[in-house]
Amino acid sequence: MALHPTGEPGPYPAEVRHRIRRDTQADYGYVARALNDCGVEVVCVQYGQGIWGGEEGSYVLDFARALRVPMVTTFHDVPARPAPALRAILAELVDRSAATIVMSQSAAAEMTRSYGVAADRLQIVPHGVPHLPQVAADSIKPRLGLQGRSVILSFGLLEPGKGCEAVIDALPAVVAAIPTACYVILGATDPNRLALDGNAYRTGLEEQVVARDMCQHVRFVDRFVGRVELGNWLEAADVITTPYSNLDQTVSSTLSFAMAAGKPIVSTPYAYATEMLSPDRGRLVPAGSPEALAREFIELLGDPELRGALGMRAYERSRGMVWWEVGSQYRRIFDGVIETAAAAPRPQFRNLAAVIA
Repeated sequence: MALHPTGEPGPYPAEVRHRIRRDTQADYGYVARALNDCGVEVVCVQYGQGIWGGEEGSYVLDFARALRVPMVTTFHDVPARPAPALRAILAELVDRSAATIVMSQSAAAEMTRSYGVAADRLQIVPHGVPHLPQVAADSIKPRLGLQGRSVILSFGLLEPGKGCEAVIDALPAVVAAIPTACYVILGATDPNRLALDGNAYRTGLEEQVVARDMCQHVRFVDRFVGRVELGNWLEAADVITTPYSNLDQTVSSTLSFAMAAGKPIVSTPYAYATEMLSPDRGRLVPAGSPEALAREFIELLGDPELRGALGMRAYERSRGMVWWEVGSQYRRIFDGVIETAAAAPRPQFRNLAAVIA
């Protein structure tokens, strides 16, 4: 089953039998009813803000209320201090789920603190990461035109809150100490942000680079990159940074992938970074402090042994997060849900068309 955002191109591969148009409310119940009697044993819903249609993603409840197949829900983010509408949506999804998955201890704590979900209702399965070989960054840099550079990397969808402006402000001090330093900002603008105010954030960053006279030391890669190319950028980085301003953030795919690449990470102390990098897998700096960022970048770029030690510890921590390990955990959860459901009678529903135009 695929959730189809407005304007996203098709077609889908043959294994996608059902499609929900994100902003078409009627599709949600329709597809749920189609799943009820087509042999599906369990449905896994991936929930994140901005993914589902309706106010705060409320259309997902139309799907959950119509579904009679056991549902497992994975929460990709757990916002702190939620608005009442969002809190109600997440609470109902938990109530209707046979199992609820979060991706970190901090996310589980937030679910209990802000949403009133009992800890024993939650299962923690880490954010999945690819298996990347550990290679020397200098061996990959020529593929990307970065030979001879000391590379600091940010990646992911670009939007305010990513903290890139703090890194740019730190660069003059970094370049004074490490003249080969190059900051790469990899990733397209977040589509939701693009629809809201265009490329205003990216344009502001570009203007900031010019104002700091850092044009020779910043590289924007304004596009989505595939799995293989992303792996190359990760492997080519000397340091990866996640200087986010939202200190409540409970999951970061960027930080997870950086750990999987075995790279030293400089981050603000948001909830997920504190959990994953403490005590000695990376460096934490105060949010909005270019001076602190500069100190850490200078030390790490100037000390290959320190980079290697921090990166190795991060890499070792990520071994339980590689895709096959995460998949095994999901399979055990699914098997348990199916076994429990099999012990209870299930109502039968008439068969409906499985494909939505």
